[in-house]
Amino acid sequence: MMNFRLAAKSFIVKDGKLLILKRSPTDVQRPNIWEIPGGRLELGEDPRQGIKRETKEETGIDIEVLHPINVRHFNRDDGQTITLLIFLCKALNNNLKISKEHSAYEWISLENCKAKLTDFFHEEVDIFNRLELSKLYTSQEQ
Repeated sequence: MMNFRLAAKSFIVKDGKLLILKRSPTDVQRPNIWEIPGGRLELGEDPRQGIKRETKEETGIDIEVLHPINVRHFNRDDGQTITLLIFLCKALNNNLKISKEHSAYEWISLENCKAKLTDFFHEEVDIFNRLELSKLYTSQEQ
């Protein structure tokens, strides 16, 4: 039997800055990396609802899911196969309070985020910039 799960991540941009979280140093899967909010979905869970749940659990922030920006496939260190959906999201409040899964957060400029953000999510930064989604996102704000 294949060990397979769906996961979702939220690419939250506010005022030209991306929300990134630092995994706890005790995390079994890639400790201390800087990533974007999200995680594995419950079996049968709608991905749009799942990313809202995961983001709220990890950050305290309610989000609006705007657009999918990428789909990735990979194997975790424990051998689990993951299909990951990454969504462009809008923060609906400023109630930022990270969970124990993470040790820090930062709103980092999109121009400089690759220096800190794990390489795994550089592709999404490139897609965001290449498609000029900041223009679309700004028009959503008005």
